[in-house]
Amino acid sequence: MRLHRLTLTAFGPFGATQEVDFDALSSAGLFLLHGPTGAGKTSVLDAVCYALYGAVPGARQSPGATLRSDHAPADLPTEVQLELTVGGRRLEVTRSPAQPRPKKKGDGFTTEKAQSRLRERGPNGDWRGLSKSHQEIGEELAQLIGMSRDQFCQVVLLPQGDFARFLRSDAEARGKLLGKLFDTRRFAAVEERLAELRRAAEARVKSGDEQVLALAQRIAQAGGPAATEAAPPTVRAGEPGLAEAVLEWAAIARSAAREHLDIAHTVVAEAENRQLAARRALDAERELARLQERYAETLRRAEALEERRPEHDSCQEQLERARKADRVAPALELREEAERAYRVASDVLDRTRERLPDELADSGADRLAELERRFRQELYALEAAREAEKRSARIDEERVRLNREARADDEIVREADAWLAGWDTTRAELTQRIETAQEAATRAEQLAGQLAPARLRLDAARRRDALATDVQDAREALAAARERALAAHESWLGLRERRLRDIAAELAAGLVAGEPCTVCGSAEHPAPASPGDGHVDRATEEKALAVHRSAEEARTGAEHALALVRERQAAAQREAQGGDSAARTVAELHSLVDRLSGEHAEAHRLAAGTHAAREALAAAEREHAKRVEQRQEARNRAAARTSQREALDREQAGLEDQITAARGESESVAAHADRLTRRVALLADAAEAVRIEQDAAQRRKEADDRLSDAAFKAGFDTPQAAAATLLGAAAQRDLQHRIDAWQAEAAAVADRRTERDAREAAERPAAQTAAAESAHETAEWLLREAASARAAARDRCAELDRLSGRAAEEVRRLGPVRQEYERVARLAGLTAGTSADNERKMRLEAYVLAARLEQVAAAATARLQRMSSGRYTLVHSDARTGARRAGLGLHVVDAWTGSERDTSTLSGGETFFASLALALGLADVVTEEAGGVRLDTLFIDEGFGSLDDQTLDEVLDVLDSLRERDRSVGIVSHVADLRRRIPARLEVVKDRHGSTVHHRL
Repeated sequence: MRLHRLTLTAFGPFGATQEVDFDALSSAGLFLLHGPTGAGKTSVLDAVCYALYGAVPGARQSPGATLRSDHAPADLPTEVQLELTVGGRRLEVTRSPAQPRPKKKGDGFTTEKAQSRLRERGPNGDWRGLSKSHQEIGEELAQLIGMSRDQFCQVVLLPQGDFARFLRSDAEARGKLLGKLFDTRRFAAVEERLAELRRAAEARVKSGDEQVLALAQRIAQAGGPAATEAAPPTVRAGEPGLAEAVLEWAAIARSAAREHLDIAHTVVAEAENRQLAARRALDAERELARLQERYAETLRRAEALEERRPEHDSCQEQLERARKADRVAPALELREEAERAYRVASDVLDRTRERLPDELADSGADRLAELERRFRQELYALEAAREAEKRSARIDEERVRLNREARADDEIVREADAWLAGWDTTRAELTQRIETAQEAATRAEQLAGQLAPARLRLDAARRRDALATDVQDAREALAAARERALAAHESWLGLRERRLRDIAAELAAGLVAGEPCTVCGSAEHPAPASPGDGHVDRATEEKALAVHRSAEEARTGAEHALALVRERQAAAQREAQGGDSAARTVAELHSLVDRLSGEHAEAHRLAAGTHAAREALAAAEREHAKRVEQRQEARNRAAARTSQREALDREQAGLEDQITAARGESESVAAHADRLTRRVALLADAAEAVRIEQDAAQRRKEADDRLSDAAFKAGFDTPQAAAATLLGAAAQRDLQHRIDAWQAEAAAVADRRTERDAREAAERPAAQTAAAESAHETAEWLLREAASARAAARDRCAELDRLSGRAAEEVRRLGPVRQEYERVARLAGLTAGTSADNERKMRLEAYVLAARLEQVAAAATARLQRMSSGRYTLVHSDARTGARRAGLGLHVVDAWTGSERDTSTLSGGETFFASLALALGLADVVTEEAGGVRLDTLFIDEGFGSLDDQTLDEVLDVLDSLRERDRSVGIVSHVADLRRRIPARLEVVKDRHGSTVHHRL
């Protein structure tokens, strides 16, 4: 990498534009960058770093710091431009940080975003742009340089103070610096990853051990007393030997539990024997008590039976007399039935005689029958007179009907006369109503012709107002479509430009070995171009073109939509204006439509009554004709009723003579006939009652004779005695049940007196049932307790077997996990430097850095021996110092004394050329690490003031040797003697208006 030209504008202490020509300075191979303190020497190096990496070295990249010069005018933007050659390519990178600038409109400032540009010079000397993206430029330069910003600042911009501190620092500080330079983060990541794997494996082992311990706790709970015979394991989770201890302890618990189960079996067998003996003794005592109680009960029942013997004899005697009286019962029932019939007939006869006249109260049946026949003949003679009387009554009803019809006709005539009196007025009113409705119909047609156009104008005004919003929306849509189309066009052009820049790589992708190139025609392709970062292919460009065309079509559609909406709005405006000279608002048109609608509705309502008015006139005319006709008909019916009345009067006069002769002293013929009918019925009832009473008396006498005969035959002195002895069926059944129960009880008592076992049991002492039951209950309780203990022991054995199996399975499952943990833990301890196998306690990252430090020490020794006239040699040491870890020790060997000592013991001058040699050696190693990128320009910052003349000459000789193979070295220092020794100089001069640079060649 070679620097050609650096241009700084408003950067750091430089208030104006300053240009540094590195080509001119590098022509001598060694040049000096000098100036007073604070002039801006280091700012030149910062500008180089900023141009390449977009940031200044880390020590000066403090928060809140700004790169813009305070001396620069407000309208002069800060910018750094660097021209360099790297990787065989001539590049120009320009960067501007985020900075305030004056607003284009108005007062004040606005923040300008950071910008970057990268250009490349072609073979013919023209520049072409490569990228404006910060990310793409950074990736491109980092790939070409092959170093990070920290590496570049340590290798190209050699800060002597940092390396002096490096020589005096401990292993930890050296590790941090070397880690940044050689990027050993992957080895630290390996350490961390192994540590994470160790922690994860350890967590899995502990989790498995906790499961085993949890099973051990459950075994202790399930084992009960059996688990206490051996001490539980005290090994904690994660410690070795836990699984074996738990399994051994579980086996002891299972063995003890089985012993307890055998003992429980023996105890249950003994309890069962005791319970069986107690049960037999209890059954024997209960049987003895039952027999003794049975015999005592037999004696009690015998005594009770003798006490009830008189009652039994009385019941038997009552039952025998009742069964004799049953033979007289039919005769008694017949006598009672005849007596009831006679009393009923006597009562009926007495009630009938009370209704007869006094002269007939004692008459016999024949006399009463004779009178009945005579009154019945007289009743038959009144039938014709009854018919004449009915006809006379109907004539009276007919005369009432004629009077009612006459009154109705008179009312009809009066109503017709009253209605016909106002006929002329009604006819005139109805005619006027028809004429008013016809005029309203004409008015409604006129208003309808005005209302329809008014409504159309109102709708058009509403559309006009609504379309105004649509026009605004269409304008906004068109503006958005235009912006999208413009953005799509710019995106397509940008992608097309990027594709054209990398068209060589795209063409190279189609090359086939042995076939001619479509561009140059050669069949050999020694170095086909490869696509760079951000390469754009044909499909991406065509996709962007399709998006561009789609956006253009959308823009055209939006323009058409806006034109269409405007045209519709203009049409609506013309329609809403109608014939008026000025356009009306929606509210005004709405008011006009409401007024016309109201007037039209009123006129239409009135016009709708035309048909009803005509119908009302026609109905009135029909009513008039009907009234006239009804009045005439009523008068005709009145004349006819007069003739009917005269005929009815003549007929009724002839019937009155016949009726008067037939009714006698009665009010009417019907009344006289009713009186005769009642007399006939009374006489018939009286004759029948006399005959029934005589028949009932005869049947009662015959029943008395049969009852007396039946009582004598049954052995009773009188019928009354037989009736008193008579019992019902229920009473007889009750007596028989009582007799049968006593006899059955007597037979049962006799049978139980013959039982030998009960009699012998009664002779023995009283049974001790309570004591036997207590003994049996005790035996039962002992048996239940023993069975419960055996079941618990059996369950305990089964649970212990199950839990032991689970524990063994868990131990087997945990075996591979524990092996994995041991293997990962061994590797993690080895890489972390904590393992016993790692004798020097070196971490993996420290081991790699130690190898790099050894390379750096070897490269630095080649220059240090030359600068120290062969006296000093730098060597790497991996020895441990106290409790610290080994690996990053650095010693210096003094050839004069042959001793080896730490670099921190060097003097000031010795420290300078040792750190310079170390910096140059580190630059060589890092350059080789970065892929062998050639560094043609180096800068060494400060440290020369501590050297004497001889040492300074030797150092300058070493630096002068760096010019080999066209390499240039810039020394940054304010030492005056260097200005005499180095002719090519770049002087930085500070001033109140900002620093400036001057070339001294």
